[in-house]
Amino acid sequence: MSVLRTPEERFEGLPGFPWQPRYRDWRGLRAHYLDEGPPDAPVLLALHGEPTWSYLYRKMIPPFLAAGYRVVAPDFIGFGRSDKPEEESFYTFEMHRSFLLELVEEMDLRRITLAVQDWGGLLGLTLPMQAPQRYERLLIMNTALATGDVPLSEGLIAWRDYVARTPSLDCGKLLARACPHLTPQEAAAYEAPFPEARYKAGVRRFPSLVADRPDAPGAEVARRARDWWKTAWQGESFMAVGAKDPVLGPPVMQALRKLIRGCPEPWLHAEGGHFLQEWGEDVARAALAHWGAR
Repeated sequence: MSVLRTPEERFEGLPGFPWQPRYRDWRGLRAHYLDEGPPDAPVLLALHGEPTWSYLYRKMIPPFLAAGYRVVAPDFIGFGRSDKPEEESFYTFEMHRSFLLELVEEMDLRRITLAVQDWGGLLGLTLPMQAPQRYERLLIMNTALATGDVPLSEGLIAWRDYVARTPSLDCGKLLARACPHLTPQEAAAYEAPFPEARYKAGVRRFPSLVADRPDAPGAEVARRARDWWKTAWQGESFMAVGAKDPVLGPPVMQALRKLIRGCPEPWLHAEGGHFLQEWGEDVARAALAHWGAR
């Protein structure tokens, strides 16, 4: 299997991202993650989505560190500073999920606040039922569960089709359109992991992995997760929604809220879009204030 590794110089001088990279081996691949804060503190496990990487959480990390958390933010295989196999068939729902499950176990993460958005949620929301004693809180933003028994939205189908016909998807330009307040340097940081189109196999693959039928890969585990969140979740939740997300905005998130036991009404960011972490300081402070008042 041909595996690409983004040159480190591509990540030099990223604005607002002072943290040192950390690496661990996963099945012969180098996986990158951030790990900041006291090792014995409660953990914010921050999971990015498509086509981003841990850079997406740079505005949420400082408030959580200031509140006494340890922040762990991995880059999925194929994204960010992690290795990038060239073969698209390598990227499966089960591969990504196994990577996350093993990361949590091997790092022995506990007292976890699970922060998820986009594919961070499609995958991340299936994790706690495997080890519920590790998870205390859920911070959920603009995401979904791909259970295969609910039709895909027109917006999601359009996105899947667009990526299929745009193999060299410019991630920086995409983020700049979705988050108009980004500086050119911040937008460029999202293209930094991908010197060429052949580095983007993982990016191209994610949209087609969203389960669109009951027997699709990942659909059954997502349905089990849906049932678990409805009946067995014992922790606290905070739902933040970017109101300007055309695909996973308020209507979708309201429906998802009803599937999460004890989840309060969403906190709505009027200016926020799909990549809500780009308004992340507001989100982090709202979540911490909500939990601090309980």
